[in-house]
Amino acid sequence: MSYVDEVFQMVVEKNPAQPEFHQAVKEVLESLRVVIEANEDAYRKDALLERLVTPERQLLFRVPWVDDKGQVQVNNAFRVQFNSAIGPYKGGLRLHPSVNLGIIKFLGFEQIFKNSLTGLPIGGGKGGSDFDPKGKSDREVMAFCQSFMTELNKYIGADTDVPAGDIGTGAREIGYMYGQYKRIKGVYEGVLTGKGLSYGGSLARTEATGYGLLYLTEEMLKCNGHDLSGKTVVISGSGNVAIYATQKAQQLGAKVVTVSDSTGWVYDPEGIDVALLKEVKEVKRARLTEYAAARPSAEYHEGRGVWSIKCDVALPCATQNELLLDDAKALVANGCIAVAEGANMPTTIDATEYLQANGVLFAPGKAANAGGVATSALEMSQNSERLSWTFEEVDSKLKGIMVNIFHSMDDAAKKYNMEGNYVAGANIAGFLKVADAMTAQGIV
Repeated sequence: MSYVDEVFQMVVEKNPAQPEFHQAVKEVLESLRVVIEANEDAYRKDALLERLVTPERQLLFRVPWVDDKGQVQVNNAFRVQFNSAIGPYKGGLRLHPSVNLGIIKFLGFEQIFKNSLTGLPIGGGKGGSDFDPKGKSDREVMAFCQSFMTELNKYIGADTDVPAGDIGTGAREIGYMYGQYKRIKGVYEGVLTGKGLSYGGSLARTEATGYGLLYLTEEMLKCNGHDLSGKTVVISGSGNVAIYATQKAQQLGAKVVTVSDSTGWVYDPEGIDVALLKEVKEVKRARLTEYAAARPSAEYHEGRGVWSIKCDVALPCATQNELLLDDAKALVANGCIAVAEGANMPTTIDATEYLQANGVLFAPGKAANAGGVATSALEMSQNSERLSWTFEEVDSKLKGIMVNIFHSMDDAAKKYNMEGNYVAGANIAGFLKVADAMTAQGIV
């Protein structure tokens, strides 16, 4: 049995009932096989892969808090500090009922390579809780966030572990968490990113993941003889990433015709009205039925269906495993030329392979959605220097990082005779930097 297969078998045996983590590890190791086999003796001797797939630290704790009725509630919380070879742990805090250890480990593992690709000194980590902020009052959210940070503060710091926002964790939640951290620690430091602009946040952070997705997609299309301008784009999701991906796509001359949420989706052949979408989702925190009700050109549909719409470019921006094999077949049949992942692992492995086999340009999430964590790292830099950069400065740096990420994965794919395979290219480029750092630092 090869070293890759041995390590994957070990992961499955040691991490039972964690299918998302297994899926992430399998996808990465398979695409790294050519690199690993070329260095198998050295990597095996140092157990490099075993160390790579095993978190440096896994934290599991309870979060008790009191709701508005005076009832005590208890949630499970997690922080997985996966790899610090190239910098402090960096990765978001997800607040959603689906959160469990396996999902946090999958996200933290992906974060190692995503953070490496940015070229910035940040390691991989992830955290969160099965708490659902939806439908909770501000006081209830504050009670949870303060209790959560009362435990988490023991394990994080500006040079140790710098969490950020994620699904369910926006400016409100980060603010409550930061206030509690500062209260307990008595220090004012850049320990969280995604902060408000009045207390150390960065301009362009809100837009960063969606904007970065489009900067990379634009570069990928350009380098393959296509122009984003004039293209029809379908997007899933209607959260932060989807909203700002829609905005930037339309600024770059494309037409976005779909968005979705957990109950249904909207098709708007005239192009999504970003101002209305923001009003519905960011202000009212309502369902897309309200978008359709206010927009005569829009059609609302229950359930799934975004990928059935004819398009040139598809951008899955909702959640993991949302683009399935049948969806990939529909996209190919409708003439889609490119898929770029705005969410983390939104495309199943068989769907990814089908898209690649049929000539669709495919940018994996660890590259395509790295703009968020890249800008979080820029926020860390501003905090360290006690400076605040303009929106244009941050946006320019973000665009440069995303263009560089595309060329890093393109160059790595070409070097290992897999030209056009950006999944392999992204994994190889991210892995080599981390592997070099791990080797240089000894067996730790």
